Amino acid sequence: MEPLIPVINKLQDVFNTVGADIIQLPQIVVVGTQSSGKSSVLESLVGRDILPRGTGIVTRRPLILQLVHIDPEDRRKTSEENAIDGEEWGKFLHTKNKIYTDFEEIRSEIEAETDRISGNNKGVSDESIHLKIFSPHVVNLTLVDLPGITKLPVGDQPKDIEFQIKELIIKYISNPNSIILAVTAANTDMATSEALKVARDVDPDGRRTLAVVTKLDLMDAGTDAMDILMGRVIPVKLGIIGVVNRSQLDINQRKCVADAIRDEYAFLQKKYPSLTNRNGTKYLARTLNRLLMHHIRDCLPELKTRINVLSAQYQSLLNSYGEPVDDKNSMLLQLITKFAAEYCHTIEGTAKYIETTELCGGARICYIFHETFGRTLESVDPLGGLSTIDVLTAIRNATGPRPALFVPEVSFELLVKRQVKRLEEPSLRCVELVHEEMQRIIQHCSNYSTQELLRFPKLHDAIVEVVTALLRKRLPVTNEMVHNLVAIELAYINTKHPDFADACGLMNNNIEEQRRNRMRDLPSAVPRDKSLKGPGGQSPSPTELFSEGQVAKAVAGGSQSGQNVSEQTDSGMGNWRGMLKKGEEFAAGDRPAALYPLPAMQQKGYAVNLLDVPVPVSRKLSAREQRDCEVIERLIKSYFLIVRKNIQDSVPKAVMHFLVNHVKDSLQSELVGQLYKAALLDDLLTESEDMAQRRNEAADMLKALQKASQVIAEIRETHMW
Repeated sequence: MEPLIPVINKLQDVFNTVGADIIQLPQIVVVGTQSSGKSSVLESLVGRDILPRGTGIVTRRPLILQLVHIDPEDRRKTSEENAIDGEEWGKFLHTKNKIYTDFEEIRSEIEAETDRISGNNKGVSDESIHLKIFSPHVVNLTLVDLPGITKLPVGDQPKDIEFQIKELIIKYISNPNSIILAVTAANTDMATSEALKVARDVDPDGRRTLAVVTKLDLMDAGTDAMDILMGRVIPVKLGIIGVVNRSQLDINQRKCVADAIRDEYAFLQKKYPSLTNRNGTKYLARTLNRLLMHHIRDCLPELKTRINVLSAQYQSLLNSYGEPVDDKNSMLLQLITKFAAEYCHTIEGTAKYIETTELCGGARICYIFHETFGRTLESVDPLGGLSTIDVLTAIRNATGPRPALFVPEVSFELLVKRQVKRLEEPSLRCVELVHEEMQRIIQHCSNYSTQELLRFPKLHDAIVEVVTALLRKRLPVTNEMVHNLVAIELAYINTKHPDFADACGLMNNNIEEQRRNRMRDLPSAVPRDKSLKGPGGQSPSPTELFSEGQVAKAVAGGSQSGQNVSEQTDSGMGNWRGMLKKGEEFAAGDRPAALYPLPAMQQKGYAVNLLDVPVPVSRKLSAREQRDCEVIERLIKSYFLIVRKNIQDSVPKAVMHFLVNHVKDSLQSELVGQLYKAALLDDLLTESEDMAQRRNEAADMLKALQKASQVIAEIRETHMW
C-alpha cells in the first residue's frame, strides 16, 4: 500500500493546477489552539526547520504540506535532471517549477507569501499555500497546517476572528476523507481541549481523530501524563501519542531537529519507559503513514467513481459551451434555422424538449381556444344586462306614436345586436392570450432548445427583437379580422337561418298551445262564442282588436271577472279611451289613486299629471306586454346562441390563419432577411465576456479529471488491498 500516498499527492497536484476543491482527497489536518505546538510537530515530521516560528499567531494561512519519500537512486536521477545540489529540496505551487534547496529560503517564502495575502499585522486568510518536500528521511504524508484557535483579536484581526478561524478549520476537517490530528499541550487540562472539542463536533464516533499531546517536558513537577497517554482521561479511538518539542530557546540556539528527536527519546525512556515505543515523533510519523494509507485504501473506490461522474458532467458542460466559431456565415445560418425549426416544433408539439411542469406552445394555444375562450363565451348570458323593462321600452320606442298591432321587428334587431356586440371583447382577449403565448415560446426555445444562443447574447437579443416585431405586426391584422367577424354578424340578422327558423316554429307551437289552454280556462259566465262580442252583440272593429290570441290573453289576464269585455280590451291596449275612463272614475272618488303612467315615462317609475308633479308608480305588466317581452327574449336567446356558436368556431380559425400559421410560415425568411447580413456577422456572433473563460475553465477541469482518472487507473489491485 506504500505507493498509495504518492498517488494521492499526484491527484493533489492535478487539482491544485486548476484551483478546484470539487474532489475531497484524503489528507491529515492538524488542529489545535494557538501556540499548542502544531508547527513544531510538523517540523519534527519533516526533520527540518521550514515553518515560521515565534510567539502569538504565526500560521495565518492554511499550509498544505506534502512529504515525498525518495530513494537514493531516484534522488540521484532527479538531481542530475534538475541540477539539484543536495539530497532534500522543496517546491511551491505558486512559484511553479522553482526548486528550493535552502530550507531557510523556504521559510522566508512562506512568510512572504503569507504577508502578501494576509497582511503583515496578524491578519488571517483561507487561501492555502502548497509546499512539497522531497527527502529520503520522511515518510509519505499529506498534512494541512491550519491557524491556531484563538479567542481575542489582536493587530489587524477582525472582531470575529474566533468565528473565522473555526469556520476555516471546520471547512477542512468536515471532509469525510480527512484524518484529524488534534494537538493539545500536556500542561493544559485535557478536558478543556478546543482541538478535541472541534474534532468531536464533526467526527462524533472518533473514527478519524488522532490525538497528539505536546510539551510533555513542561508539565508541573510531581505530575505526569500517564493517564492521558493511556486514554483514561479522554479516550480517542485512533490513539493518543505524546511528543516533546523544541523550546523557543532551542530554536533560537539553532538546535537541529535530529538532536531534538534524540533528546525526546531520552526523555521518554526516563519519564515513561513503558510507553516509549508507542510515543515520540518517529512513532507518530509511522502511525500517520499507516493511518493515511489505510484511509486512502478505503476512500479510493468512491474517489474513482466521483472522478468518473465529474468527467461526464464537465464533458457535457463543455459540449454545451460549443466550439470556437470558425465559419461565421455557416454558424449564423445554422443558428437561425435551428431556432426557427424549434419554434415551429414547439407550436406543433414535436419539440425535442417537452415541458412537464406546465402547458406551453401549441398545447397552451389549444387550451386558450377550447377552455379559456370557450368557457368565457359559454358564461356570457344571452340576456345579460337586458331587463324586461329594457325589452318593453325598446318595443314601445320602435312603434312610434301609434300603438302597434304586432311586435315590431326593429326592436328585436336592435336588442339582438346589442347582445351580439358583447362577444367582441372576449374574442379580442383570445387573440391577446395567443399572442402572449407565442411571445413566451421565444424564451422557451432560448432556454431549453437552442442553448448555443446563450453563447451569443447579441444574436439572442436580435432574434427576440425580430420575432417580437413579427408578432406585433400580425396582431392588428388578427384583431381586425376578429372585429370583422363580429361586425359581419351584426351586419345582417338572418332570421331565415335554419336553426333560428326551427326555434321560431317551436316557439309558435308553444304559444298556440298556451292560447288554447287559456281559452279552455275562460270563466263559465262568459260564453266562448260571445267572448269576442262587443256591447250589443257586435264584433269589435280591427282597430280595437289585435288578434284572437291577444284578446284571449287580455280576457284571461283581467283581474275583474265581471268587467265588460270591451273595457278589458281597451285597458289591455293601453289606449287613451281606457285611460280617460279610468280618470273619470278617479275623479268621482274621495281619494284619487295613482294615474296610469304614460308609456314614455314608464321606465323612470313615475306618472305625469297636469301639475307636473312626479307620483310613484307601481303596477304589473299587462298580459300582452308580458307576452311580447317573452317573445322577444326567446328570439334574442335563440339567435344569440347561433351567433355565439359561429364566433366560437370562427375566431380560433382566424387566429390560427392570420397569426399562428403566418408566423410559422414566415419566421425563418424574416430572420434570414433581417439578420443574415455581412455587416452584422461579427457583431452578432460576439460571445459573452465570460463564455470563453468558462469554456477554458471547463476544458482545464476536464483535462485534470481525465489525468486523475489515469493516475488512479495505474494503481494495481494489490496496492489497493
